Amino acid sequence: MELDAIDRGLIYALNIDGRASFSKIADVLGVSDQTVARRYRQLRATNTARVVGLALPWRVGETRWYLRVRCAPDVSVSVASALAMRSDTYWVRMLSGGTEIDCVVQCRAHQEPGNLLLQKLPKTQRVLDVSAHSLLHAYVGGPVEQSEVLSGLTKEQVSALRPKVRYTDEIVPLDDADYRMLAALERDGRVGFADLAKVTGWSESTAKRRVDFLRETGALYFDVDMDMVALGYPVEARLWMAVPPAQLAEVGRALAKHPEVVFAAATTGSRNLMASVVFRTVPAFYRYLTEKLGTLRAVENLETAPVIRTLKRGATLLINT
Repeated sequence: MELDAIDRGLIYALNIDGRASFSKIADVLGVSDQTVARRYRQLRATNTARVVGLALPWRVGETRWYLRVRCAPDVSVSVASALAMRSDTYWVRMLSGGTEIDCVVQCRAHQEPGNLLLQKLPKTQRVLDVSAHSLLHAYVGGPVEQSEVLSGLTKEQVSALRPKVRYTDEIVPLDDADYRMLAALERDGRVGFADLAKVTGWSESTAKRRVDFLRETGALYFDVDMDMVALGYPVEARLWMAVPPAQLAEVGRALAKHPEVVFAAATTGSRNLMASVVFRTVPAFYRYLTEKLGTLRAVENLETAPVIRTLKRGATLLINT
């Protein structure tokens, strides 16, 4: 679908507060409630953008892993499809020439990502290598506000929408009802409290209080799964960098200021800084590598891989079941 200024402003507003009422967003954007509601339904129906609710791993005692799966080209689609169909995977993409798959897995404390994956991967000798990198800190994307690729609102508009969150290091324990609620929010981050009450067995008021508490403590955040092609960025790539630990935070903060970077995080492994970048053209990608990223002297090693196919965007499945 063709996106105009209202669509872009709506997507930006939802990135700031995915549960903001349509009337509040309409007031900020200067349009009617009905316009905002209709536009969001269109965005969601076309898989252009949808709000999802996710648990922040280190606040709920979980671990988020970024996985790189290398396999033979003739099985890459089946392996990627199997990963995308899992309920605990996010952002499943095929990279480069189709021989590498990139995805995210979030595990509870007692689960090991290797065993978890190998139980469900297709039984084939053609999977050559699986490496897992644990998320340590996010600099932009996810629970952190998006980069300037979604610019379109003033500072005053952003301030009017931003929810209050008080982050602490204390873990917020989740029970089975919480996980049922999170599963519903992953499917639809704007699902009503009546529906959340049905899946949890709580009253509507209890469901609201629990969502509010988890949000306020930073255990739950709302993100927007976006189609970057629809937003005008058809060139997407994954970057893996090696940076000395003493300079990791400095480089991460520098990446967060680059509008081309939609996600950047510190991870475990020899490549301890990863990023997702988007561009309007391939020459723009080249200029970014040579003129921006190349000036960050602390980056000792860099791997780049273009995204050639996305099978799952965030929690949104993009293949037929």
